Amino acid sequence: MKRQIFSAEHEAFRETVRTFLAKEVLPHYEEWEKDGIVSRDAWLAAGKQGLLGLAVPEEYGGGGNADFRYSVVLSEEFTRAGAAGLALGLHNDIIGPYLTSLATDDQKRRWLPGFCSGEIITAIAMTEPGAGSDLQGIRTTAVDQGDHWLLNGSKTFISNGILADLVIVVAKTSPEGGAKGLSLLVVERGTDGFERGRNLDKIGQKSQDTAELFFNDVRVPKENLLGELDGAFIHLMTNLAQERMGIAVAGIAAAEYLLEITTTYVKEREAFGRPLSKLQHIRFEIAEMATECAVTRAFLDRCIVDHSNGELDAVHASMAKWWATELQKRVADCCLQLHGGYGYMTEYRVAKAFTDGRIQTIYGGTTEIMKEIIGRSLLA
Repeated sequence: MKRQIFSAEHEAFRETVRTFLAKEVLPHYEEWEKDGIVSRDAWLAAGKQGLLGLAVPEEYGGGGNADFRYSVVLSEEFTRAGAAGLALGLHNDIIGPYLTSLATDDQKRRWLPGFCSGEIITAIAMTEPGAGSDLQGIRTTAVDQGDHWLLNGSKTFISNGILADLVIVVAKTSPEGGAKGLSLLVVERGTDGFERGRNLDKIGQKSQDTAELFFNDVRVPKENLLGELDGAFIHLMTNLAQERMGIAVAGIAAAEYLLEITTTYVKEREAFGRPLSKLQHIRFEIAEMATECAVTRAFLDRCIVDHSNGELDAVHASMAKWWATELQKRVADCCLQLHGGYGYMTEYRVAKAFTDGRIQTIYGGTTEIMKEIIGRSLLA
């Protein structure tokens, strides 16, 4: 089925992204995977190419275009290229909205130009060793000291944690914490007491630095409060729909790409004197995956349009996230199986996609959390 959601401008942008990947990413990606981190030069190149701050107003150096479909194009092309390590989606679509919607004019002048140029790489620090999807369990504290906040605590699994120059930290600013006592504080590189721990060794997405962060009596200036005091819970809930849509977009793009390369493989690979594609079981497997991808794509594209129009609710974003990522996981497993022993070899894209994609059903809210959100909406 021909997709109906993109214009000629979107497709021209797609060509720009493909050119950027071919020139600035793919020649270096194997090295980044070995190093466990992406070069800062790649971020600067992305900024120069106009791939950062797509929705940031032009006065701060951004693209000035809030059309989410441009982010969809970026995600689809990076997913097809197998280049998850350069986390532009995290920067643009997850952290960007916090800065554009919550920052004061002074904060925007301080941070957004570097955000768009690639000189300021960002992260958001929410997850803790004892608190993942449950914000009620956050223990990091920020105590009011008059002219600053005194921040203490630790975070883990923080994407861009090593490279980040600016970290949005979720902390308790009132004793009860939870929905009524969390705030967002911006901690900048070089602040005393802000330390980075290990660059964590993951099973996939090796080049995407994921770190532990520690805050020991960090003095955060009062002007680095982002949004409302004790308002972080609402701020976080407001932006989660876009985060989950971004993950869903990558999920269906990955599933479609895996189906594409596996279909080609089974046509070419022979067993017992004939191509694998001549076996009925193989045809059934391909048929099932193709049908599920087509149905999922139709739903996702509708969600993309709704989100671009400001009409997507949290429930449908949760549906999109859990369904697309679980489909990605099933397709990756099936496609690896259809590749046989070659599927287990890291030189084959299907093997890398299998390990890189496994996190998809976990971050941004686990599948179980997505189902809980959907179930509550139906049974409240």
